[in-house]
Amino acid sequence: MTVFERLSEHLYRYEDTCAVYVVVNPNAPDRATLVDFGAGSILAHLGEIGVREVDWILHTHHHRDQCQGDRIAAERGLPIAVPSHERHLFDDVENFWQNRRVFHLYYVRNTYFTLTESVPVAAELTDYERFSASGYEFFVLPTPGHTLGSVTLLAQIDGRQVAFSGDLIHSPGKVVTFHDLQYQYGATDGVDFALVSLHHLRNQGPQLLCPSHGEVMADPEAGLAALQAKLRGWLDFYSFGQTGSTLDEQFLEVTPHIVECTSSTSQFYAIIADSGQALFVDYGSASGNYFGQFNAGYGGGDRLRFVEHGLDALRGRWGMQRIAVAMPSHMHDDHLNGFPYLQRHHDTQVWAYENMKDILEHPQGHLLGCTNAEAIRVDRTVGDWEEVRWEDFRLTAIHSPGHTEYQMALLAEIDGKRVAFTGDNYFKDQLPDGAVRIRHNVIYRNHVEKDSHLRAVEKLLRFEPEVIAPGHGPAFDVTRDDLEHYAQRMRTQQEHWEDLIAGETNYGLDPAWAAIYPYQSRVVPGGAFTIEVRLRNYGAAPTSATVALQLPRSWEPDAESRQLDVAAGGIGVARFTIHVPADFTWPYPRLAIAADVSVDGRQLGQITEAVVDVTPQDGPAGYGTGMHGANS
Repeated sequence: MTVFERLSEHLYRYEDTCAVYVVVNPNAPDRATLVDFGAGSILAHLGEIGVREVDWILHTHHHRDQCQGDRIAAERGLPIAVPSHERHLFDDVENFWQNRRVFHLYYVRNTYFTLTESVPVAAELTDYERFSASGYEFFVLPTPGHTLGSVTLLAQIDGRQVAFSGDLIHSPGKVVTFHDLQYQYGATDGVDFALVSLHHLRNQGPQLLCPSHGEVMADPEAGLAALQAKLRGWLDFYSFGQTGSTLDEQFLEVTPHIVECTSSTSQFYAIIADSGQALFVDYGSASGNYFGQFNAGYGGGDRLRFVEHGLDALRGRWGMQRIAVAMPSHMHDDHLNGFPYLQRHHDTQVWAYENMKDILEHPQGHLLGCTNAEAIRVDRTVGDWEEVRWEDFRLTAIHSPGHTEYQMALLAEIDGKRVAFTGDNYFKDQLPDGAVRIRHNVIYRNHVEKDSHLRAVEKLLRFEPEVIAPGHGPAFDVTRDDLEHYAQRMRTQQEHWEDLIAGETNYGLDPAWAAIYPYQSRVVPGGAFTIEVRLRNYGAAPTSATVALQLPRSWEPDAESRQLDVAAGGIGVARFTIHVPADFTWPYPRLAIAADVSVDGRQLGQITEAVVDVTPQDGPAGYGTGMHGANS
């Protein structure tokens, strides 16, 4: 009696600890790709369907019932590809178990159902990309819910669009577990993720749905819709109708040509020309839920995940035809982690303020708050007070420090209104008497100087906007008096800092006045890498500095120390090339180095550090670096 269920000419299902799907190469029927692997018992039976070689094992998510046999696969040299957002739960498992909290358990996401020992990963399945295996192109659709990093793999097999959906759905209107749909204590976050994932999967129009547990569905639309309705019913019941879903998108028409999405993690704005071309200011995560639970409880290796949102509404209600340009208000991931998606799938150009370019393109270089882990190509930079002409609009960028040094305000007169897109520098409070109060925030790791906020608002006053389009919260009307009151508050803020901090104020505000660039380096044993120690002089007189490195004893820098003079208000750079011996070993993949700094004869000590990933020549590229397998 066969253990396989034949679903079509080149597609089989095998029951193990999960359903394992065999996708047979139509051009070489003795070769196949497996979707999930279970306990690995399938390897003893593949010959029954004529399969002699396994090209790839593709995983939909990290739970042990999907992959507990991966050790067997690794011993036989079978290449394994895993969701990019769960790679660390396959090949960095020992580190995960060392650091996963057990006591004080308020982050209840079921990462405990993770492998007990690492397995090698040959490639990543990257969201919205295609993966080639056994003659098929598998489209990687992000479908968080059952796990945070889950994917659905879609491919045309034997004339049908087949979806391998993991544990997103069990059978029509059913899930295999409900406890997996809660990440934060008492929350409905995973339910919301599943709702959005079901919506996007339905839009793909699958004709055959292959879950990890439960029924294969030959007409999946009704079953997907039923589950979506039931999950929404639970959400409404549990929260007394008070908790919305990410699917409940909200928009504000700021002017006839400016549309704001007010329900996303950070507000993004679409300037839509009469031609249907659009320029986006920011485009980040889909909702506060997608960001909020990340901010509260992610573990090591987890990264902010993007899913497409808002585009259908902009097309249908406002006539948007193409996203031509995207401009970040500032460098934070919650405002721009959708930019790589726009570049890859909408041919969107990214224009950025000039001091953001290196951070966007080389995020590993800096230790700043909220840096996006994935590199973003910058197609054009703009400078302070530079005018940008796009379609029928004239836009002016100004440097707008405060919330971060790497921020601009984009100024434009559109539909007769002077509008300032200001990122996270200005937020509105409505006072009981109806007056507007503008508030701000301070995050020192973002690089704040004592007069940053004041410099930004003084520039804004030159433009005298009528509308502020902030990074969080709806656009609001503003008067010159409102901004003058805010400017006075910023003068008072500076006075507080100067009164509180000993010595030059900016040294007490900037944790990275001495910094190693890049902050994250990668090297192989026997290789070399170069770093710069950068020293900023906030003083009114030149300084002289000596810089030496604290390294593993066997590492060899090209100089024991370097001397440098730093002009008042300037930045001095000491560059070192460091050689790593070929026989160097280290028990962990990452180690820290430091710079020991003396300024004007005063030894300050090892006041800045960086991290180095030591990777074997044949080792994996690693997660969180933007480096992926050849097929991704």
